[in-house]
Formats: sequence, structure tokens, C-alpha cells
Amino acid sequence: MNLSHTRNSVLIARSLSAVWHPCSQMKHYEQFPLLPIAKGSGVWLYDYDGKRYLDAVSSWWVNLFGHSNARINAALLEQLNTLEHVMLAGFTHEPVVQLSERLRELAPPGLGHCSYASDGASAIEIALKMSAHYWRNQNQPRKTQFISLKNSYHGETLGALSVTDVAIFRDAYGALIRQQATVVSPDSRDAAAGESAEQFALRCADALELHLQQHHHQLAALIVEPLVQGAAGMSMYHPIYLTRARALCKQYDVHLIADEIAVGMGRTGTMFACEQASMTPDFLCLSKGITGGYLPLSVVMTTDEIYAAFYANETARGFLHSHSYTGNPLACRAALATLDIFAQDDVIAKNRATAAYVQQAAGALRAHAAVKNWRNTGMIWAFEVATPHVDFAQRCHRLALDNELLLRPIGNTIYFMPPYVISESEINFLLAKTLYLVQQLSE
Repeated sequence: MNLSHTRNSVLIARSLSAVWHPCSQMKHYEQFPLLPIAKGSGVWLYDYDGKRYLDAVSSWWVNLFGHSNARINAALLEQLNTLEHVMLAGFTHEPVVQLSERLRELAPPGLGHCSYASDGASAIEIALKMSAHYWRNQNQPRKTQFISLKNSYHGETLGALSVTDVAIFRDAYGALIRQQATVVSPDSRDAAAGESAEQFALRCADALELHLQQHHHQLAALIVEPLVQGAAGMSMYHPIYLTRARALCKQYDVHLIADEIAVGMGRTGTMFACEQASMTPDFLCLSKGITGGYLPLSVVMTTDEIYAAFYANETARGFLHSHSYTGNPLACRAALATLDIFAQDDVIAKNRATAAYVQQAAGALRAHAAVKNWRNTGMIWAFEVATPHVDFAQRCHRLALDNELLLRPIGNTIYFMPPYVISESEINFLLAKTLYLVQQLSE
């Protein structure tokens, strides 16, 4: 990428001197320069030289309705002039109450209580702690273990890492975490020849049942990414697995935690992925798109039964978890504005039309000989590229930027998770440019 020696290069130098960038080996930026972003509008990001980049990954899966969305901007400006923050311990405010009420109306039935944090990993920490504490309050202190799916990703704080099965994130900190068990993932790519996604999901559910039979006395909860496992390369599976997992967890007295941090808020074609399995988890974790990509916010929703187990005179029976910005009014207001857009624009229905258009328009890309395992769930698309390049992800990311695209492949998997406001012409641009990348990088 040839960045001119203007404000772009000056900002790169300053950033490398002062900022420790996330999920990065900083030395790699000597060969793969940072990309300074000056502004955003709709699906586009712009650097200081005015070059544009189509944000095909929603800036790490968070942006739903485009950068610099006028309606979310207006809501935040109004809130900024009213109340920027007050602690939630011993106090409350209108945005957090209104958001909790609206989420209760939208979520799967029975999830009536909201506990807030700032990010997805923090939400996972809350759900894990709340589950184990529940069993302690129920005089079952042995139930402190958790299970997750193979190749699962649930965050990078220590509790979240204990249920994450992606080696590059977990192994460096293995001495600090209590490793938890995994069960086979229903990733449909692993189905046997002639076996349907549904049949394979049911076979994986049988393996889950065997684990629950053997270990349920020590198990607090099963945690899953419903329908799509993101860091596993956008692995997708049949919703029957969730239906069966829900029944099994009830049968063996184990909680079910649905990590919808990446897949909630309309991303899988319904507001919440769990809807497609017609089930209510014990805990529903939300973040990323809940504020439209504007401000850090996460929420854990749970049931009356779990809430009641903490409701007592003794402080020690209460849920002892907080941080200073819990339920921040600005973040809650951004979330409310995001929910307004969903309601006013009939977003779920529009997304279905968008998804159908992508499937139709992607014919040439899908037909390319190097494209394997094309798959789609809602507003997520993914496929593998047969390539001779072991450094495919870096090559693809860099070549994509040269061609006005922001892509972040996972291994040899290219995926699209664009903002919902992407137009048909922008979809055509995305698909044509990606086809060019595949042609170049599969040789």
C-alpha cells in the first residue's frame, strides 16, 4: 500500500510511537503500515488523502447502520446536553431503564433482567460468574465448571479465555486460567459425505448429551455462539443443535449461555439468533452492534428464576460485579437510537432482501474454482480460498486495501459482515473487487 508522505504518514509514525494496537504484533507494522482513518460515511471509511475503503467487516462486526449515522448522532447530541454519566450503584436514569424495558420486549420470552458492562468479554465474565454464583446460592457449590464448543471464541479476559478454544488467544495465558472442557462443534463443514447439516448437528448434540451425563454434577453452564462461530472462520451450523442443547441443559440441570455478542442485533436474519431455534437461554449476552458501533456497551439478560436466587437480605448473596461506567447514559442512548432504526425502517425484512440480492449477485464469485464452502447466515457470508500462499490473510488484507476494500480474512477464510445500509451498487463493488482478489491470490 503506497501511502503518500502527508498527514497519513505523520499519523502512522505518531501512533507507532505511542499506541499499543490490539490483536497485533507491533513489529509487523514495519512491513504492513497502519491505515489512518480521517472520517467515515455510510459503508465507507476515508484516509487523510481522501482514499476510500468499503468497510466489509463493519469495523470488527459492530457497525450496523453506517458510519456517522445522522439519527444516532442526533440522539447522542441530545443526551450529551442532558446527562453524560452517573454511577448505576444506588442510582438510575431514563436511558438505562428504557433500554432494559425495550430489550425485554424484543428478547426471547422470559429474559426480563439486564446486567450491564462495557464490552463483550465483560459480558461473558458476568454470565460465567452469575451462573456459578447461582449454583452456590442454591447450595450446589460443586457446579463451577463450564463447557464450550470446539473452536469457540468468547473473549480475551481470563474468565472468557477459559471457555475460548482458539489457541493463539488462549495458550500464552494458559498458566493464568482454569482450562474448561470442549465438546465437538456442529460446524456443518465437518459433516460426513452425504450427511446433512441437520443430521450432523443432531450427531454433535448426542456427543453433548454424553458429556452432560458424565459431568453435570460439576457443570454450571454450557456456553455457545448461536448459529455462527466467528473466530473459527465463520463456521455455521443448523439451529436444531440449539434446540437440542436447550432441552439437554434443562434435563441435566445445567445453564445455557448464548453468546450473541457478534451474532445478535439482526446479524443472522432475526433480531437474535436464538429465535431460529425457538428457545430461551438462561443468559443472553449482547454487545458489538447494540449501539450501532458507536460506544462500548454490553448487556447480559437473564430470567426471573436466576434473578430470584440473588434476591435476599445478605449482601454476599447478591451479584457482586460492577465497573464505573456500567449502564452509561450515552451508550444506552446510542442503543436506543439503534433500536429505533430497527423499528422504523423494518430492518430485518430489508436485510432479508439484501441477503437475497447478495446470493444472486455473487454467482461469478461462488463459481470460481478456488472458492470453497460458500455459506450464508443472514447478513454474514463466508468462504474458503484454495491458495498456495501460507500468508494468505495478510496478502488478502493488503491487496484489498489497495482496491478500496476493508477485509480481515481468518486464515484462508474470507467473510463479509457489512453494515446493513449497504446498497446494491456497493454490493456489486464488493463482490467484483473480491473476485479480483481471489483471482490474484489463488494463482
